[in-house]
Amino acid sequence: MSGLLSTVLFVLVFVVLYQIGKASDYAATIRGEAESRKQANKALAILMCITFIFGMIGIWACHNYFKDMLLPISASESGREYDKMYSVTIVVTGIVFFITQTLLFWFTYKYQASENRTAFFFAHSNQLEALWTTVPALAMAVLVAIGLKNWFTVTSVAPPNAAVVEVVGKQFNWIIRYPGKDNELGKRDFRKIDDANNVLGMDWTDPHNADDIISQSGELHLIVGKPVKLLIGSRDVIHDVGLSHFRLKMDAVPGITTTMWFTPTITTDSMKRLTHNADFVYEISCDQMCGKGHYSMRGTVIVETETEYNKWMASQKAYYVANATPAAPTEPTKPAVLPTDSTHKAPGITKN
Repeated sequence: MSGLLSTVLFVLVFVVLYQIGKASDYAATIRGEAESRKQANKALAILMCITFIFGMIGIWACHNYFKDMLLPISASESGREYDKMYSVTIVVTGIVFFITQTLLFWFTYKYQASENRTAFFFAHSNQLEALWTTVPALAMAVLVAIGLKNWFTVTSVAPPNAAVVEVVGKQFNWIIRYPGKDNELGKRDFRKIDDANNVLGMDWTDPHNADDIISQSGELHLIVGKPVKLLIGSRDVIHDVGLSHFRLKMDAVPGITTTMWFTPTITTDSMKRLTHNADFVYEISCDQMCGKGHYSMRGTVIVETETEYNKWMASQKAYYVANATPAAPTEPTKPAVLPTDSTHKAPGITKN
């Protein structure tokens, strides 16, 4: 219904503008072309200034209206740096936008056509070309340098005390693997993948796999204040681990392991209180179109205290226990005993 109303409104505006144009033509014929053009230029210049004022008011109103839909404060240390970078970018580009648009609309009014002034035309200016090329280039170089610094931080070598968790994308869910008590993930072999008993192709000959824990529900548990290194991969197509609340994302590429690390700073319970939302959850989204079920590829992150994390980990069962332990041997069946009667004949044998 709203689409139909928008279409009707657009048509009506077009008709009104068309009629105004026709009326201007008639007025020009009656009053004379020169006088009509002068009045039209003045009216358009005033309308441009009014458009600028209402446009700026609209930008401010939209910001106030949609600000509650913005993400809450960053829940990671590296995310805070990205927020600072975003703020600097908004301030710099906002100032430039306001200055240039103010001058643009003001010039349309101040320098409207006049009998006492003629336009000055020049084909080229080296000084002007150098100015509007160099200044934006330097500004962009500074912003890019800040971005690269933050990028190199999250993709650098993780701190020695960082936890290691593997995140694997699969159409259409996330598989999370945690190391067990040995604090080391076992080897994997894609040729051993079996959806029924070995979703990650874990090599059962590697003893480090014996205590690894796998969550196929896409639930990632993290300890607040402790760095975590994510080993990211994919079982099928390209996915992307999107952690918007932590201001991070990384491609999950088949056959390639990508990594990033960060330190969560706000527990899930604390963020619920900060956002006044009892249903708040940190999300893992797939930020790369990966197929028809892409929309449903969603996981959750639970940031908790170390005590809560250890309690949850103690309640988990190693993936090996349920999927690789052989069944208990059954009692062998006793061989059949042939009768001792000498007159018994074996099948297919005749006695001469």
